[in-house]
Amino acid sequence: MVRNPHRSPVMADVARVAGVSHQTVSRVLNDHPNVRPETRERVLAAIEGLGYRRNSTARALVTRRTDTLGVITFDTTLYGPASTLHGIERAARDAGYFLSIVSLRDLTRADLAEALDHLARQQVDGIVVIVPQSAVAVALTEMPQQVPVVTVEGDADVGLAVVNVDQHMGGALVTEHLLRLGHRTVWHLAGPEDWLEAQARLSGWRETLLAAGAPVPPPLYGDWSPRSGYRNGQRLAGMPDVTAVFVANDQMALGVVRALHEARIRVPEEVSVVGFDDIPESEFFAPPLTTVAQDFAEVGRKAIALLLDALAEEEPPWRHAGPADGATPAPAAPRVVVRPQLVVRRSSAPPTPR
Repeated sequence: MVRNPHRSPVMADVARVAGVSHQTVSRVLNDHPNVRPETRERVLAAIEGLGYRRNSTARALVTRRTDTLGVITFDTTLYGPASTLHGIERAARDAGYFLSIVSLRDLTRADLAEALDHLARQQVDGIVVIVPQSAVAVALTEMPQQVPVVTVEGDADVGLAVVNVDQHMGGALVTEHLLRLGHRTVWHLAGPEDWLEAQARLSGWRETLLAAGAPVPPPLYGDWSPRSGYRNGQRLAGMPDVTAVFVANDQMALGVVRALHEARIRVPEEVSVVGFDDIPESEFFAPPLTTVAQDFAEVGRKAIALLLDALAEEEPPWRHAGPADGATPAPAAPRVVVRPQLVVRRSSAPPTPR
């Protein structure tokens, strides 16, 4: 019997080529332990040779799994959220899962509830939420969760499973680097005050200055854009005691460097500038930007791994984790921290008088 070349292969075709029963093919597809290694290899070879793809709808009826994960994200025009989403997408694909992505226009409770409901209607197996603000994390704990939820860059204190880059350490690495170069203190252009990443980077900067006995200048605030960096850079250019600036992301650092250049202040000879994120363009700034690299691929892998660990359990103990109700403590939710790395380039140097 010759298979119709215009028909997609089905499980019976795999069974026939491998010389096994339909049930054995099903066991291999569902990773059942009671299959001999040589039989499993034969079935897998037949699957690959035929180009067989399982019928996800039929499988979902049996296993109640759809092999689809949901992701809720916000403002993918920003490098950090966009790169985090890319890391999650690659990790999910490597694990054999499809993604259903909801990008929120506004970080409101209503929009978050609508996104969760949208993904629930699609019967996703689990959800990753990229959480930039503490209010979103708190709102998430107050909403019913029918499937496991993992947050990325969220707040570990609210009781949700979380994977994040150690932003506090990143802020400390930058500040320590500039102090070691001989700068008396370091000014800081922070991100929006309600962003968790901005808060942690600012905390790392401030605590490092305090530990070193260095003056702590009042922080400036931007909105992550080069334009806000430029406007704050104009302010910094008018402060003759400024010799080093830690900028909370590379886009704002670009604006700061431009403003200093227009004020005829040389970087790094007169003012050192350090960014955060290590965007692909940062090494082509003039001068090349010292910055902090975040391993977004590792963040994606860890987030998907946490979700798959939860799916392996009938009822993971942290699935409904949330704030304690007073008498009962919140269940312990896993937290995975990814370390950042300082990337030293030519935008930072020992101070020289203006």
